[in-house]
Amino acid sequence: MSELAIVTGVPGWLGSSLVEALIRGLPDVESLSAPADRPVRALTLPGNDVSELQALSKQLTFVEGNLATGAGLDKLMEGAKGATVFHIAGVIHPTSGRKEFYQVNLEGTRHMLKAAASAGVKRFVHVSSNSPIGCNRSANIIDSFDEKSSYNPYMHYGLSKKMAEDLVNEAHVGGMETVIIRPPWFYGPRQPPRQTLFFSMIKNGKMPIVGSGENLRSMAYVDNICQGLMLCENIDRANGKTYWIADERPYTMNEIVDTVESVLEKDFNISCAHKRTRLPAIASDVAFLVDGTLQGIGLYHQKFHVLSEMNKNIACKIDLAKAELGYNPKVALAEGMRRSIKWILERGQTI
Repeated sequence: MSELAIVTGVPGWLGSSLVEALIRGLPDVESLSAPADRPVRALTLPGNDVSELQALSKQLTFVEGNLATGAGLDKLMEGAKGATVFHIAGVIHPTSGRKEFYQVNLEGTRHMLKAAASAGVKRFVHVSSNSPIGCNRSANIIDSFDEKSSYNPYMHYGLSKKMAEDLVNEAHVGGMETVIIRPPWFYGPRQPPRQTLFFSMIKNGKMPIVGSGENLRSMAYVDNICQGLMLCENIDRANGKTYWIADERPYTMNEIVDTVESVLEKDFNISCAHKRTRLPAIASDVAFLVDGTLQGIGLYHQKFHVLSEMNKNIACKIDLAKAELGYNPKVALAEGMRRSIKWILERGQTI
């Protein structure tokens, strides 16, 4: 029997996609087929509906727990000697203020590493973010991030994820096999309501374009990230490394919005208003100040945070992952958005 895989962040967006990939393989990457007998164990918060995932395989089991407190992690790690942990869970947009970043992203990672070490886990694959590195200096491709780029955390989310990376790297020095990946803004099936709202805003002509819209954003289709995660488990030389995992190239904000609009109309016959809410660059600068002030007193407001990033360049290079992992992102923006919208409509949601 294949070794146990443990996944946190289920039934979240990426966690659920990885669980399915571990059970069924990746449809776009034949070399990453899934062994039929591999046991997969997923950590989920109490009360989450996991029925759709449960139907995937009898080899998939669930453990209820809480990363912030460490509750349930002993059970999660039972018999986990030689297992791989994919630590995906994290808080991006907290509902209870700034402290939640540190309770889940930092202390949750600390609890997971301790439990994994005690259980004799073989490899710990950790999902970080672009936010520990911050924003690029310009839209020039030469300024895109690589693995040598310095830390410059963006707000408290970025700082909490940077501190979590530090813990993972310390665990590696202590003898654990670890790999860190940094995916940027990701998209694809199983998306949360905020991504469906993104499509609705484009359809209705209310999507804000701040400044020229020519700022660069790297994005990552969920199955591309799953490919990166699975390669990080299997490639020996990945041990102790950090990799950017994203689509083949970054996109401008104009390209992202134009692509979604085109897919909605051409593939799904959904009429779009063909308008944009044009805002001056200073709108993001003001939102940045408001966001920073709110977080400074322990609060968090999602709309200010998102608007603060709308004129920023956040682009990365995937050269190291391609060279060392054999990473080859198969899905680009138009196809990824097509699959996202199809998933929404098949579930009776409206855009």
